[in-house]
Amino acid sequence: MAVKIRLQRHGKKGKPYYWIVAADARSKRDGKYLEKLGAYNPNTNPATIILDVDGAVKWLQNGAQPTDTAKAILSYKGAMLKNHLAGGVRKGALTEEQAEAKFTAWLDEKAGKVGAKTDGLAKADAEAKAKAFEAEKVANEARIAANTPVEEVVEAVAEDAPVAEADASGEEE
Repeated sequence: MAVKIRLQRHGKKGKPYYWIVAADARSKRDGKYLEKLGAYNPNTNPATIILDVDGAVKWLQNGAQPTDTAKAILSYKGAMLKNHLAGGVRKGALTEEQAEAKFTAWLDEKAGKVGAKTDGLAKADAEAKAKAFEAEKVANEARIAANTPVEEVVEAVAEDAPVAEADASGEEE
């Protein structure tokens, strides 16, 4: 029996949500599966991935073949690296503690990259909101200026005119 690690589609039309499962290669895409390993939501930015790394490594060590998309997700979350390090431990190239230290260092680095992307997206969103707010303020001021009563402006001009005429007549004399 060939086992594949693949995605099982859920969610509504236009809003996909996937389960990451270990399933028999002969079963249908959304059919029977052996074990649910996690979930993948591509609708968020960055995409939300929940994965049982140890369960995925167990299936990989037992010969499960990931599909292309599942392999990309497993690599992103570090399951492929952990499987590679476990192979090195089995061969005696490194100890369990060294492998765990390398994996932890990789996870910390990856968390920093994801955190930086999240911060960048939040900053860009805040800048866009501030720019939209300023544009709205300018539009509101223009609308208020356009709706001011014309009579007040006429009265102000009429009051200023006699003073200007008196100044002009005083200069002539």
